Amino acid sequence: METIFTTERVRPLLVQVREFVQNELIPLEDGFSHNNLSAIIPILDQKREQVKAAGLWGLHLSNEEGGHGLTLCEFGQISEALAHAPFFGHYVFGCQAPDIGNTELLHKFASEELKERYLKPLMAGEIRSCFSMTEPDFAGSNPTRMATLAVREGDDYVINGRKWFTSSADGAAFAVVMAVTNPDAAPHLRASMIIVPTDTPGFKIERNIPVFGEAGEGWFSHAEVTYTDCRVPVSNVIAGEGLGFRLAQERLGPGRVHHCMRWIGNAEKAFDLMCKRAASREIEDGVMLGEKQFIQDFISESRAEIDACRLYVLNTAHMIDTVGVSNVRDAVSAIKFYVANAFLRVLDRAIQVHGALGVTDDTVLSAMYRHERGARIWDGADEVHKQNLASSILKKYGLDIKQKAKELRQFRQMMAAESSL
Repeated sequence: METIFTTERVRPLLVQVREFVQNELIPLEDGFSHNNLSAIIPILDQKREQVKAAGLWGLHLSNEEGGHGLTLCEFGQISEALAHAPFFGHYVFGCQAPDIGNTELLHKFASEELKERYLKPLMAGEIRSCFSMTEPDFAGSNPTRMATLAVREGDDYVINGRKWFTSSADGAAFAVVMAVTNPDAAPHLRASMIIVPTDTPGFKIERNIPVFGEAGEGWFSHAEVTYTDCRVPVSNVIAGEGLGFRLAQERLGPGRVHHCMRWIGNAEKAFDLMCKRAASREIEDGVMLGEKQFIQDFISESRAEIDACRLYVLNTAHMIDTVGVSNVRDAVSAIKFYVANAFLRVLDRAIQVHGALGVTDDTVLSAMYRHERGARIWDGADEVHKQNLASSILKKYGLDIKQKAKELRQFRQMMAAESSL
């Protein structure tokens, strides 16, 4: 779908990407299972070489890095097109999560030494990475609370802790680990981001976590990882000690745009399958499913929601490109929960229109649902984003909820201290 955000630079790329996805990737979906990913990896790696030969590799990268220098808004449209092949598109084009986020993080904040050792092979698709932040013993909705410690001993950090939902750890060459380096600092200054090669003694993948019964493998998996006396150089810290939370916010802003545009592409995929089913499924002699009014309601609502989401996200991406992510945090929060919910509604309707077929693996719909129901949880649960957005809005009306909560905590601490005397 052409939009006001489709520039002359990205328009021909979109044509090429869509043709490649349709002709080379979608046919691979038949009979595919995430629990046997290794069987199709050689084919996908061949497709990667075709992408490189066509000059379409790493479209999110700058010109200096071998990409096309696309803005976030321009690349968002590419991401949507890739999501029409929901299990292969981003990997084949070298921009799957979490590699794309780690690439952006290292490009902006890593030392030249780290860029040479980790960023260059990552951009070339020679290695993969993972992102290790969430812990099973603490609420992921509050990233300032974590138990993983990185204790400095001379020129090294010694890391101990347990993480889970470390995306794509299976087969990754290194992890970007969020660990507490300054436990006595203010909450937002306690943690740092540190690169840990996965062959470091003490790094162990305990399991790939089953999601709705499917553990997956390779880049399409989420691992539980333990760090036991993992020793890495202090030079592996990204940007500096105590900056982990700030880096997480920098990474998550554009990352949420990537997620949202991928979900919109997934929604278009589900919408297409729903419409094909409605137009071809006969439920009475000469009567197609799509002639029923409630199915027409499904189709109409889905079309409007997808188009509204696209414009909302691309406008947010354009604002990030022009005024910076720190100035559009409200919009970033809003698109995250709004698009996730709209996508899941479209996907649910598509499954319903397919009837019993929709919950089988004879279509991609059930696999999409298994892997994307987490859309309302990843990168901040809906409830957190809604709370942050409402707090920001109410502050403009004179009600500073966060400040009042801070004052209440201080009052309770004072009362507790007095009662202990």
